[in-house]
Amino acid sequence: MTARKTSSRRPKDAIALLIADHKKVQKMFKDFEKLGEEDQDQKAELCTQICAELKIHTSIEEEIFYPALRDALEEQDLLDEAEVEHASAKELISQLEGMKPGEDLFDAKVTVLGEYVNHHVKEEQTEMFAKAKKTEIDMVALGEELMERKQQLMGEMGLAEGGQEAEQDEEEQEKEEN
Repeated sequence: MTARKTSSRRPKDAIALLIADHKKVQKMFKDFEKLGEEDQDQKAELCTQICAELKIHTSIEEEIFYPALRDALEEQDLLDEAEVEHASAKELISQLEGMKPGEDLFDAKVTVLGEYVNHHVKEEQTEMFAKAKKTEIDMVALGEELMERKQQLMGEMGLAEGGQEAEQDEEEQEKEEN
C-alpha cells in the first residue's frame, strides 16, 4: 500500500499544510467540473465543502501565515496581492452561499472561484513559499499553529477534523512508518 508523503491532517510544516489544503480544494473544483445538470444535490454538497475549506484556509493564512511573513519579508507586494485575492474569493463565496445549483450563474461562479484559487495557488507555491523558506521563520512551529487554528475553525463550523479522506491518509502514513 502506498501512502502519500504528506497527510493533509499532519503536515510537516506550514508550507506542507498549505499545499495539502491547495491540493484538496483543487481536487474538489475538478470534481465539480465533472458533474452534470442532473447532479444538483452533489453540486450543492461539493460547493458547500469548497466554501468551507476556503473560508478556513483564508482565515489561517490571514491570521497566522501572512502576519509571520510580513514580519520576516521586506517585500510586501505578494502579501498585499494575496489579501486582495482573498477578498475577491470571499465575495464569490458569500454569493455562492446564498445560491443553489440551477440558479443563474451558479456554475459560472464556482468556475470563476476555481480560477481565482488556481491563480492564487500558483503565486503562493511558485513565489511566496520560496521566499518564506528563505526566512528564519520556524516553519514546523508555524505549521503547528496553523493546524491548531484550522482544527478550531473546523470545530466551530461543525466539520469533521480533516474529513474521512484525511483520516485514511493518516492511517496509511502511520502503517508505512511502523
